[in-house]
Amino acid sequence: MDFKASKGIFLQIADNICRQILEGRLPAGERTPSVRDLAADLEVNRNTVLRTYESLEREGIIENRRGVGYFVSESAASIIADREKEEFFRSDLPEFIGKVKLLNLENEVKQLLEKEL
Repeated sequence: MDFKASKGIFLQIADNICRQILEGRLPAGERTPSVRDLAADLEVNRNTVLRTYESLEREGIIENRRGVGYFVSESAASIIADREKEEFFRSDLPEFIGKVKLLNLENEVKQLLEKEL
């Protein structure tokens, strides 16, 4: 966690969990670290982790099984991927295209894309 970052700690934790899910390190059906354990590992308040888990639960990314803990939902990866794609097309791609045009890199980018795709 980057405690100096402009993004809130609970959002950084959520991003980290989502990345682990997309990378397959936290597969569907697997139990997430307990609130207490994750808070201790990250050296943050338990309420911060609980806020993160509640947010991810509202999004359908994790499920709370009372008395057992939080688990990755079956649809978590697709929910996260859809959200990330939307963010990419809304924010990242227009910024990238603007920079390409500003620096007159259209030909270089076209060549790279032809090689990679």
